[in-house]
Amino acid sequence: MHDDAHAEDPQPTATTEASETATAVAEAPDAPAAAETDIAGAEAEPFIAANFVAGTFFPETYATEPLAAEPLAAGPLVSEPLLAEPSVEAPVVTAPVVTAPVVTAPVVTVPVVPAPVVHRPAVPEPPARDAVVTSLDQAIRVMGLLRSRMKAQVIGRDEVIDLVLVALLSDGHVLLEDFPGSGKTTLAKTLGASIVDDRDDDDVVAFRRIQFTPDLLPSDVTGVSVFDPTTHGFHFRRGPIFAHVVLADEINRTSPKVQAAMLEAMAEKQVTVDNVTYPLDELFFVIATQNPLDLAGTYPLPVAQLDRFLFKIRMEHIEREAELDVLHTYRERRDVERPDLSRVTRTQVLLARRVIDLGVAIGSEVKECLVDLARAVRADERVLQGSSTRSLVLMLPALQALAALRGRDYVDSRDIETLVPRVLGHRIELAPGVADLREVLADAMVRPMETLARSTMRRR
Repeated sequence: MHDDAHAEDPQPTATTEASETATAVAEAPDAPAAAETDIAGAEAEPFIAANFVAGTFFPETYATEPLAAEPLAAGPLVSEPLLAEPSVEAPVVTAPVVTAPVVTAPVVTVPVVPAPVVHRPAVPEPPARDAVVTSLDQAIRVMGLLRSRMKAQVIGRDEVIDLVLVALLSDGHVLLEDFPGSGKTTLAKTLGASIVDDRDDDDVVAFRRIQFTPDLLPSDVTGVSVFDPTTHGFHFRRGPIFAHVVLADEINRTSPKVQAAMLEAMAEKQVTVDNVTYPLDELFFVIATQNPLDLAGTYPLPVAQLDRFLFKIRMEHIEREAELDVLHTYRERRDVERPDLSRVTRTQVLLARRVIDLGVAIGSEVKECLVDLARAVRADERVLQGSSTRSLVLMLPALQALAALRGRDYVDSRDIETLVPRVLGHRIELAPGVADLREVLADAMVRPMETLARSTMRRR
């Protein structure tokens, strides 16, 4: 059977070669024991390897060639296991037990840093959206809501916020002399976002920012007439000045022609385009800025336009604690809308303005004090040009609004001391060599304020 398998397969396989080797061993009965040892030891390696590679290890090989039936050295191979090697007991080496020292990690106590306590201004009870402001208390509540929203967004500018609110409620405008990054844009946007337009029939938005540049045109601010080919006519497209609160950023960088367009809007609350006059909103309020240091390529504002601003406020750097509070709360103040704080309507602001005008008393002694003060400034030798009569007229509603903001229904000397430098400071031109305007105003206020104090004491 084994030879027939070779005849059928012309190419011998590893299994066939291994079978022939086993047959040759069986046909040599007189082979010495050393040969048996060689066969079992050295020459059996290719036999085992061949059968392992071919996948026909011992079971198939012994099935085709039953070596156990042959008499060749079967006894010695079975009775005396020549392949068994003497067992050598390896010495047991016990590794020394090394005890590693236990290293205890040092306990590091991390100091607990408490979260900064942010003091938020108390928010007064909001009036209803459809509430009509008829009393001075309701007007003061409206002012308190505006102040709370602005102080929550603009930190460290409490005095500036109060002056801006006074200008808003006295129908004036504000000029800020500041440096970049002082919070003027945030202040104006917060004020615009605090007022809700309750009229649906107008196109006036809450806030607009105008960046003034030397190449700006008046039509870029006021608006322009656009030709409509479908109707074969012109229609007016409103400019950014049609808003409740307008931020005129770096107003001194634009040409006098654009400044003249702003002059008409601030004084008359109207704009004229192509001989057609368009009224602005009654709540129209301007916050203008200029950089007092970078004056290259600027156009200084003329005296006539400076006189249109109720206040000229010079903003300084805020205190250290306020600056730290700005860093701690900058995430909370990203949303200018602040839905957690109540807002007021446009109608409520206008009604509050009228209630303050009628409900806060301003005596004749206060008016006499203002006139005497202005005349003393004009008579001072250190002054080239004094304040105008219009500045005194604009100061009256500002004094009333400040008194209401302080919770009073009358104007006294403290209000005058606060507002006189703000209202008259940018309207007075000093003589050459004179630099201290506050000293000039302080000297001019001495006698009028003494007269006001004596008249107030006589009334009591």
